[in-house]
Amino acid sequence: MKSESPLSPHLQVYKWQLSSLLSITHRMTSIFNLTGMMFFALWIFMLFFGEDVYKYFEIFAATVIGKFIFVGITWSFSYHLLNGIRHLFWDMGYGYEIKTANLSGIFVLLSSFILTFLVWAF
Repeated sequence: MKSESPLSPHLQVYKWQLSSLLSITHRMTSIFNLTGMMFFALWIFMLFFGEDVYKYFEIFAATVIGKFIFVGITWSFSYHLLNGIRHLFWDMGYGYEIKTANLSGIFVLLSSFILTFLVWAF
């Protein structure tokens, strides 16, 4: 018996759109933000356990991997915050046109990188 229901396109056939990439990125940043909150909690706990234990956190934070993680968490938070504001405008009924949605998505991406740079530059 042949099914009449439509099939979803395979990822190799599917043409990626900016809106789908931004949606996936928004979901991924929520996971990264959770990771960032765990790092923040770890930092707080290490403060409670004294200077000797806190030194381990300082050593990790000074490494290239530590800096990369902290900059990544900062970008993740910035992107998620700005894209959340974009979603609030959508909830109010603004920005549904494809051109406007694409422009606001590009604005969110660029602004998140600029905001991350400003946080770490100052």
